[in-house]
Amino acid sequence: MQRLTFRNAIWLLVAIAGYAFLFALIKARIINPFYEITLVTVMINIIYAVGLNLILGVAGQFSLGHAGFIAIGAYAGAIASIKIPGMQGLYIGMGIGVLLSIVVALLVGIPTLRLKGDYLAIATLGVAEIIRVLINNMREITNGPAGISGIPLTTTWQIVYVCLVLTTILILNYVYSSAGRATYAVLQDEIAAESMGINITKYKVLAFILGAVTASIGGTLSATYIGVVTPGDFSFVKSIDILIIVVFGGIGSFTGSFVAAILLGVLNTLLQPYGQLRMIIYAVSLILIMIFRPGGLLGTKELRVGALVEHLLGKKREVTS
Repeated sequence: MQRLTFRNAIWLLVAIAGYAFLFALIKARIINPFYEITLVTVMINIIYAVGLNLILGVAGQFSLGHAGFIAIGAYAGAIASIKIPGMQGLYIGMGIGVLLSIVVALLVGIPTLRLKGDYLAIATLGVAEIIRVLINNMREITNGPAGISGIPLTTTWQIVYVCLVLTTILILNYVYSSAGRATYAVLQDEIAAESMGINITKYKVLAFILGAVTASIGGTLSATYIGVVTPGDFSFVKSIDILIIVVFGGIGSFTGSFVAAILLGVLNTLLQPYGQLRMIIYAVSLILIMIFRPGGLLGTKELRVGALVEHLLGKKREVTS
């Protein structure tokens, strides 16, 4: 426990240094308002990808339902922000989105997570489509296919950054906890894990819920930053976009999710002047990476700053003694 607390403290110091660095770049106008949009988009994509990587890379569940939970968070944040303007509306909307996502993840996870592979992917995809169709038809609440516009723009890059840090710490603390190790055991061999007394369904559902919660938080941030949400924003393609980031970075590597989201965000921005041609270049780039790095950019490798600091401190003690 002390070790985990120490590593959290190290990561918080790294997060503070990252915040100071971004703040300096924005103040110096190196990151202008246009690039700030890219920055926020990248950070929100990281929130999505880290949650999906927990489901896919740690729990071993091939989920294509991430867009559904993003939609829940986005619409909860949009409706609450319109009814209660200001930061209070943002946080209330985020809280409602998280609670709804937990309920839906429980209702969906318990029956569907017994499935495997393609069957699970189809089931979770179906759930995401059900959520999107419900949003499309609940006109009194969601305004139907037209979506909701005029959402107060309460989210800033600072809020997104703080949420990114908190959600990442939440996920990583789960991964390196006893529950996370049990989830890893299920990924390695379900039969062996069950024979050791591990409740397979429990840990699969736990990972699924945490992934759903982070997706919902990201959805709320996105809606209150852009100011518009429509059902078309949360189609099957949205889930695939997040899946591409996870696979591109390396399934099971949270550092890889960070690197992939940043690289793909920068690549997408640089290719914008090329119009529709950029999608072809973007796709070819992804194909080339998958050919030469089939395990993703980092595979399953992680940047362990806390462990590195512990190692250096241990060496220093050995030298002084």
